[in-house]
Amino acid sequence: MNHQHHEHEPDRSGGRRARSRWWAAGLAGMTGLALTAVGVAVLPATDVVARALTSVRPETPDRPSADGERGHRDDGKHHDKAKDKSTGDKDKGKGKKPKGVPVPCKADALIAAINHANARGGAVLDLAPKCTYLLTTNIDGAGLPAITTPITLNGGKHTTIKRAAAADQFRILTVEVGGDLTLHKLTITGGQISDDGSNGGGILVNAGGAATINHSKIIRNIASNGDGGGITNHGITTIVKSTVNRNTAGLSGGGIYTTGLLTIKKSHVEANNASSGGGGIASVGGTVQVGHSTISGNQSNQGAGMFIDDGVIGTILDTRITRNTASVDGGGIFLNFSQLAVRRSILAANTAVSGGGGGLHSEDGSVTVTDSIIKANTASAGTGGGVVNLGDTTLFNTKVTGNTANRGGGLFNDDDDVLTLFNTAVVDNLAIANGGGIFNDEGTVELNTATGTVVAKNSPNNCVDVPGCAG
Repeated sequence: MNHQHHEHEPDRSGGRRARSRWWAAGLAGMTGLALTAVGVAVLPATDVVARALTSVRPETPDRPSADGERGHRDDGKHHDKAKDKSTGDKDKGKGKKPKGVPVPCKADALIAAINHANARGGAVLDLAPKCTYLLTTNIDGAGLPAITTPITLNGGKHTTIKRAAAADQFRILTVEVGGDLTLHKLTITGGQISDDGSNGGGILVNAGGAATINHSKIIRNIASNGDGGGITNHGITTIVKSTVNRNTAGLSGGGIYTTGLLTIKKSHVEANNASSGGGGIASVGGTVQVGHSTISGNQSNQGAGMFIDDGVIGTILDTRITRNTASVDGGGIFLNFSQLAVRRSILAANTAVSGGGGGLHSEDGSVTVTDSIIKANTASAGTGGGVVNLGDTTLFNTKVTGNTANRGGGLFNDDDDVLTLFNTAVVDNLAIANGGGIFNDEGTVELNTATGTVVAKNSPNNCVDVPGCAG
C-alpha cells in the first residue's frame, strides 16, 4: 500500500566526418481539456474521490496557458528587458489555475483519482498543500498510473510527489499516447530506474503524449543506465517557470533527454549530470526551443550544457549558458549534424577539459550567433576556448572575449570549414600556443571588417592564417 506523508520538501535548486545531413522536425500544436467540478463535497477517502470525479464533466475549450502567471525574468543584464516574441510568451493576465477535484494527502487516493480520470476522459485534480504523496508501489514502471487522457495535477505550497527511498525503483509518471499531463506547482522527486535502456527517471513522455510543466520542480531523479534523469520526452513537452535540477543519467540528458518537440521558457536547468552527452539537455532529433532561461552548472562528457545531435532544429533566445563542464568537447554546447540559432544570449565560464570548444563546439552543423556574448570559456588542453567550428558558423554583432585555449583562444576554425564574422569583436583572448584571437587550420575565415569586425588585444597574437587580420 502507498501511504501519505506530510513533510516540507526543501528547495535544492540551486578520420574526417561525413558532411552535413538534415532532418526537419515539424512543429506541432496541442490543445487540452479544461474540466469543471460540479457539486463536489468534502472528500475524506479514496472511494469518495472516485465518486466525486463522476461529477466532473469534460469540455473542449483550450487548456489554460501554462505561462499565464507573471514571473521573474532571466538575470542576464544585457537582455533583462527583452521580450520573447518568438515563443509567443506574452504573460497576459494572472493565469489562474483551473479548479478541480480535491485529492486527500494519501498516495492511494491520488492513484485512484488518476485511474478514474483516465477512465472518464480526463480531470483536473487539486492535490493537498504541504503534503508529500509518498509512493511505494511500482505500477508498470512508475509510481502512478500512466496518463492516457488530459489530466491536470494542481499542487500548492510544498506539494510533492516522491518515491519512497525504500521502495522498488520506478519513475514517478509516464505519459502514453493520448495522454496530456499538466503539472502546476508540484515537486517531482526521488524517481529512479536502473534497467538498461530505461529512460526518464522522473517523467517519461512517450510519442503521442504531451506534458506541460508549470511552476514546478523536477529534482533529484535518476536514470541509472538510460537517458533523461529528470525527463525523457518523445512527444511534446513544454516547461515554463520551472526548475530541472540535480538529476542524473547514466547515458545522455542528465536533466532532460528529448527526441520530440521541447520548449523551455523562463526556467532553470542546473546542476544535472550525464555520463555521455548533455548534462543539462540532450536533444537527439526533433526540435528544441529555449527562451529566457538559464542552463548552468551541468556536467557530462560532451555538451555539458546542451548536446544537440541528429538533425535537430534548435533556437536559444535570451538565455544564459554558464559554468557547465564537459570532460571532452563542448562545455556550453556541443552540436552535430544540426542547425542552431542563438540570439541575445550569453555563453560564459564553460569548460571543455580535454577537448575543444569551451563555449561552443559545432561539428558538421550550421550555427548562427547574433547579439550575444561568448566570454571566459576555457579549453586549455585543446582548441577554441570560445568556439570550435567544424562546419559552418556565423557570428553577427557578437563579442568574443576573455576565452582561453591551447590554440585559438577565441575561435578555432578547422580545414574545409567556414567561419564568418559580421560586426563582431574578438578581443582579450589567450592562446597558450598560438592564435590568441583566431586560429584557422586551412579553412575559410571571413572577417568582413567593413561591417565593424575587430580582432585585437589577443595574446600571444591575434590570428593565424586569417586573411585581413594583423598577427
